[in-house]
Amino acid sequence: MDASSTDAPVPAAPYGTPETPRVAVRGEARLEVDPEIARIGITVGARGSDRRAALEDLTRRNAAVLDLARSFGEAVEKLETGAFSITPELTRRGKGERVRTYHGKVYVIAELADFTALGELTTRLGDLEMTRVDGPWWKLRPDSPAHGEARRQAVLEAVQRAREYAGALGARLSALVELADLGAENGGAYAMARPAAPMPFSASAELAGAPPALDLEPQRQTVYAQVNARFTMTPPAL
Repeated sequence: MDASSTDAPVPAAPYGTPETPRVAVRGEARLEVDPEIARIGITVGARGSDRRAALEDLTRRNAAVLDLARSFGEAVEKLETGAFSITPELTRRGKGERVRTYHGKVYVIAELADFTALGELTTRLGDLEMTRVDGPWWKLRPDSPAHGEARRQAVLEAVQRAREYAGALGARLSALVELADLGAENGGAYAMARPAAPMPFSASAELAGAPPALDLEPQRQTVYAQVNARFTMTPPAL
């Protein structure tokens, strides 16, 4: 037998040994926290028998929405156009393809962290001509401390469970062998509860004065973390 085979490390037993038993546990944590961001969707519409006129109306109304959102300053953290469309509607009668009217739409997305401004912006947007508002949808920031706190609590629970199992056998934990993250956040990059039901608004610009601001109650978010942990422990007193 050569020296290389003699010095080869012996792999550890996957389930431990009588001298160094292993204990495997799962730690979980679920937190209910206040949201940090609210997201609303704004749909601006226009229609008319003349394509150019419909586009001009859509451009004017879209500019009014953007100007209103920007007037709230830093309260609106993100403002972006999600989609634009101009669609001809054909007549149902006749042999030829004749356009009856044109439908134009622009979809704008806004995110706010100031929930006081959110209520005012939502109603003022809904008061604009041919404008619909959906939302709000509440969420946490990707770097929210709530994610880290949930993971920390999941690890603490795993350690506590392992100690209880070892204690039930008259043993104690001696070393951590493995700690595996199973996906700490629920819902991908954002830990989110289910979206709130959309609140559509459609109002005429002929209304006098500004509408009263909505009193919106933020929907609490659920943050979930889960880990698997393996420890070695001292021989049990059986």
